[in-house]
Amino acid sequence: MPWYIECAQDDCRTRHCADYRGHNCERCGGLLEVRCELTGLNGAGLRATWIERRLSNLPLDGSGVWRFRELVNFFDDPGSVISLAEGRTPLLEAPRAGHWAGGVRLSVKHQGANPTGSFKDLGMTAAITRAVALGVPVVACASTGNTSSSMAAYAARAGLKALVFVPAGKISAAKLAQAIDLGAFIIELGENFDQAFDLVRKASADLGLYLVNSVNPFRIEGQKTLAIELLEQRNWSPPDYIVVPGGNLGNVSAIAKGLRELRELRLVDKVPRLVVIQSAGADAFYRLISTGAQELVPVMQPETEATAIRIGSPANWRKARRALIETQGLCESVTDAEIFDAKRALTVDGIGCEPASAATLAGIRKLCAAGRIGAGADVVAVLTGHQLKDPDYVIRHAGEIECGRRVQVKPEAGALRRAVERVLKASA
Repeated sequence: MPWYIECAQDDCRTRHCADYRGHNCERCGGLLEVRCELTGLNGAGLRATWIERRLSNLPLDGSGVWRFRELVNFFDDPGSVISLAEGRTPLLEAPRAGHWAGGVRLSVKHQGANPTGSFKDLGMTAAITRAVALGVPVVACASTGNTSSSMAAYAARAGLKALVFVPAGKISAAKLAQAIDLGAFIIELGENFDQAFDLVRKASADLGLYLVNSVNPFRIEGQKTLAIELLEQRNWSPPDYIVVPGGNLGNVSAIAKGLRELRELRLVDKVPRLVVIQSAGADAFYRLISTGAQELVPVMQPETEATAIRIGSPANWRKARRALIETQGLCESVTDAEIFDAKRALTVDGIGCEPASAATLAGIRKLCAAGRIGAGADVVAVLTGHQLKDPDYVIRHAGEIECGRRVQVKPEAGALRRAVERVLKASA
C-alpha cells in the first residue's frame, strides 16, 4: 500500500489499519496522520508531470489538490474522488501592503478563490473522498463558519448528509447561509466553538458520525497541497517566511507536512520559516510558544471579531508546535484593532479578505517592528477566506471608522455636487 495511517506523536508512531475511522491513536490518544510512501518517486519527474497536468482537461487535473495526487494517493479509483475544482488559487504581489508592514517583499496566497471561498476546500475534498471510500452516510463538523460551508458543499457533491454544529449566535450570517443553502442540517449549541467541538468529538462515534474537522488526518492531506502549489508558483524558490492565521492550527500543520515531503523529495533545498498569528482574544498557542510551556492552557472564553480564529483550545497545537520547531518559526498575537488596520492596508492593493486572514499582515507588521522579521524579507501571507465571508464586519466598521466613505444625500443636483466634492477632497 502506498500510504498508511500512524500516530503523529514522535514517541509513539503506532500504525493503524487502513479502514480505521477514529482520529486519535488507540495507544496514546495523540492525533493521527497519513503517511505517503515516497520511495521511488523522482522529484524532477514529478515537476514535469504536475506542469503537464495544468494543460489537461481531465477533471482530476483541474484540481489544485488532486493534480499533485502522487502525494495525495489514498484513493483507488480516480472516479471516486469528490472534487469541485478546488485549489489553483492566485499568488498575488502586494507591494503597498508590504511597505506598510515594514518594508517586506510581500505576496499573498489567496485561498478565498476556492469554490466555497476558503482554504477549507483543500482539505474537505480529501476528507469527503475518504468518507465515501469508507461508506459512511453522514459527515459532521463543529465550525466557526468556513468548515461548515465547505463540508456542506462537498457532502452534497458526494450525496452524503451533512450535520453542522455551531455555537449559537457566534457565526457569521454569510457563512451560516452558505451551509444552509448547500443542504446542511444545522444544530446550534454551546457558547463557542470549543464547547461545540468537544461535544461532537466525544459523541461522533456513538452517533455514527464521520467527523471532518482538522483532527481528521485526511483533511491535512488535502491542505498540505497549498505548500506544493505555492512553491510551484514560485518556480520552487522558497520564500523566507510563510505566515498563516492560527485558529485550530490545522493549516500550519498541513503546510509543514507538505514542506517536509517536498524536502524529502529534494524538490526544495530549504524550507521557509512558518509563522502563526493569533488574535489576542484567542491566543492560547501564542502563550504556549512565548512562555515555552509544555502543555497548552486553553482560553476558556475566546473573544475576537475575527470569527474564523475564535478558538480557545486548538486541537492541532502539538503538530503546530512541531512545525515551528522544525522551521525555526515564529508566533505572534495581534489585537482586533491591528487586524482591522491590516485589512484596510490590503485593500490599497485591491485585495480583500475576511478578518482572520488580515491577522497575517498585522502580525508581519508587529514582527517587523520588533526586528524579528527584517526589512526586505521575502514573505508570503496566506489569506484563508474571501472578503464576503463576514460582510457585517465591514459594514459595522465602515460606520465607526471609515468616516466619509459612505454618505447619503438628497436626490438634488446641488446636494450631489457638494457630496462629490466633499468626498474627493477627503480622499485627496
